[in-house]
Amino acid sequence: MKRTDLHLAQNPEADELLGRSPLAALVGMLLDQQVPMEWAFSGPHTIATRMEATDLDAHRIAAMDPEDFAGLLQQKPAVHRYPGSMAKRIQQLCQYLVEHYDGDAEGVWRDAGTGAQLLKNLGDLPGFGTQKAQIFTALLGKQLGVRPTGWREAAGPYGEDGSHRSVADITGPESLARVRAYKQEAKKAASGNK
Repeated sequence: MKRTDLHLAQNPEADELLGRSPLAALVGMLLDQQVPMEWAFSGPHTIATRMEATDLDAHRIAAMDPEDFAGLLQQKPAVHRYPGSMAKRIQQLCQYLVEHYDGDAEGVWRDAGTGAQLLKNLGDLPGFGTQKAQIFTALLGKQLGVRPTGWREAAGPYGEDGSHRSVADITGPESLARVRAYKQEAKKAASGNK
């Protein structure tokens, strides 16, 4: 992955890591549930800092004692609202990457010749359901230059040009506010409170 300016964490150090580290970007996406987006995407930088590293290493995380790794996420401030369960999910993701891609997170998308293959590769990752895989496909295409044939279609509504539905559309504070407003409206509509 070429170094890219991302603004998902709204924190320069955390965003710098996301822009140069495929594994950090995947872990941020994994953490992006039941917490604010900025908190989720700051998580990889927090984990790397606590591991006294400048990047995340799938081999190292996969091999760590689960209690020790959970302890890293549980330190105050916690990396996630549910640090124990997220620590387990991150380790499962890293173990999968070690087993299937020799620990190289970028391998998930490097050789995907079509959007459908990219979506399948992402959907096969532990902790990535269809929606998360579609959002990450959109993030790869819109901001990281990973655009196999059919990537927009594979990303579903998240791939639409000019949309503000997900982290794939966040390029700064203004777009973050628009994505947040979209999510709030969608939540209201889903609960019937218009």
